[in-house]
This record gives sequence, structure tokens and C-alpha cells, in this order.
Amino acid sequence: MSTLLSRISPQTLRIVALLTVLLLVVLFFSTQIDGYLSGRMFNRITSSVAIMALVATGQTLVILTRNIDLSVGSIVGFAAFAAGLLVSRHPDLNPLLLVAYSALVGTALGAVNGFLVAYARVPSIIVTLATMAIFRSALVEYSGAQSITSQELPQWLVDFPNLQLFSIGSFDFRAGFAMALAVVVLVHIALNRLRPARRFYAVGSNPEAAEMAGVNVAGTVFAAFLLCGALAGLAGFMFLARFGNITVVAGLGFELKSVAAAVLGGVNIFGGSGTVIGAFIGAILVDLIEASLVRWHLVSEFWREAVLGALILLSVAMDAVVMRRLVRLRIGREAARKKTDKESSGEGPKLRAETAP
Repeated sequence: MSTLLSRISPQTLRIVALLTVLLLVVLFFSTQIDGYLSGRMFNRITSSVAIMALVATGQTLVILTRNIDLSVGSIVGFAAFAAGLLVSRHPDLNPLLLVAYSALVGTALGAVNGFLVAYARVPSIIVTLATMAIFRSALVEYSGAQSITSQELPQWLVDFPNLQLFSIGSFDFRAGFAMALAVVVLVHIALNRLRPARRFYAVGSNPEAAEMAGVNVAGTVFAAFLLCGALAGLAGFMFLARFGNITVVAGLGFELKSVAAAVLGGVNIFGGSGTVIGAFIGAILVDLIEASLVRWHLVSEFWREAVLGALILLSVAMDAVVMRRLVRLRIGREAARKKTDKESSGEGPKLRAETAP
């Protein structure tokens, strides 16, 4: 068993473990909640995770570089309101232009974070904690404390999240979920196939070694925050389409959920390892638990945030334990292999013969 575990990559082990936990959660709540395994619950989760998957993907890129973005919720809210205000004034606006505008707003806000962290060398937790409040206050000022309502939005935008691509029985696969899944897959392919994207891992694993190897560390960190902002802006568009009614508290709480999704998905909080596929599954798990707790009357709504916090703590602790175990297994396996190679080449017997009295 130990030999088998040592042969499997840590990322694969994390994803298998996460899928197992996801299955156990579904099985548990199916015994606690009537009608849990239904198309309605599936459709609700996929609609919700379409937003969180984008935010968690952006958060993953930042965490890979040994940073964190606590302002993503404020960026989602700002982009959602800005896009809603624009399309309410120009209802005939091309849908692609609206999507691009949302992403551009998020990119601009992400650039503020990226510049302060990458070039001003201010710790990311300090920068984004400050910009979380600044962006939210700017939204209050920008909106004039007014709200965007679904009546002000064009019908195509209101209908977009529920646009059904195909269905299997009562399980619907909708456009919003498909769009989010496509983005996650594209980012995953980029991180695995494109050399510039691989720099996120290099910087997170060892910034000094990456810089000595010729990697632009500051530029890579800046790009991570830029992309995180763009994906949060895109999530703002999805938020606007799904809820329609946008207030100044839109996106509140997404900071904790995005970090929880990334960490639960196996992204190392200290940077350098993780996958967006894992973060995507983590986002599904977070939304599934949250939606299930709403319907499970044995748990008070005041404990939902505590559950997410406990999940983060547990996942980080489990990750540390598993990684230490895997490192020990790999070191032992490598030592045994070297010993076997020496004995098979005759170095062991020869050495014993030369040192014999």
C-alpha cells in the first residue's frame, strides 16, 4: 500500500480524496434531507458553482504565487454593479461587449492589487485586506447607495443562467455552468502546457531560485493578480445574470468561500502546488455543503461560516500530514532503490571485500 501511494502524484491523491469526500457528503445529506437527490438540487448547485468556480480559479492563481486575494468579493460586487448600470442604460449592447466590460473592470481593480504587491512589495494580505474595504466603499459611492433590479436588465441577460443546453432526466446542464467549466478547463490546460503559465508554480515553489533562473518574479505575481481580477470581473457578470438585483453588498463573503474552495481542492496555501480542477471540485463541495446546511434544520444558519472555517483548517492540516507522509515514503523508496542499485552493480560486495581484515 505504501509503495502504491508513493507512486501516485500528490495532486492525484488530493483529487481522489476530494471526490471521495464529495460522495460521502452527498450520501450523508441524502439520509438527512427528503428529496435531496433530485434534479432541483443539482440545478441549484451548478448555478451557484458557476460563479464561485471563476472566483476560486482566480484565487488559485494568486495562491500559487504565495499570495492571497481578500478583495475578490468586492471586485465581484463592483463589476456586477458596473455591468448592470451599463446594460441598463444601453439595453441593446452586444453581450460579448458586456462580458468584456465586466472582465475589464475586474482587471483594473486586480491591477491595483498586483502593483502594490509585486512592485511596492507590500504583503498581499495587507494590500487586499485594505482594498477589500476600499473597493466596497468605492462601490457605495459609485452606486449612490442605489440598487440594480432585474426589471432594468434586458431579457437575454436574465435568461442566460437558466439557458438549458441539454438535460438528462430532471438534471439540466445550463449555459452559465458550461461557461464556467470552459474557463476552468482552459486555465488548467494553460497551467499544464504553457511555459509562461508554469511560472506561477516556479515563483510559488521558490521565488529566489525562479529569479536566478531568469523568471520575472514581480511580473508573474502582477499577472496572477491581474488574471484573478479578470476572473472575478467575469464572475461579476455571472452574478448579475443570476440574481438581477444588485446591491452594494453583492459578493460579500466570497473571500472566505474562494479560499476554502482552493485549499479544499488541494492548492497549497504556501504556494507552488495545486490545480484549478481541484479548486473547481472544492468550489462544488463548498456550495454543496452550504446549500445542504440551509435545508438541514439541525444546524443553525449562524454555524455555516464556522463550518467553512473548520473545513479550511482541517484541509490544511490534512494536507500537511499527507505531504509529510508522502515525502517520507519517497525518501525511503529512493534510499532502497539506491541500495539495490549498488548491490546489483557489485559495489556493495566489493566494498565489503576491500574493508575486510
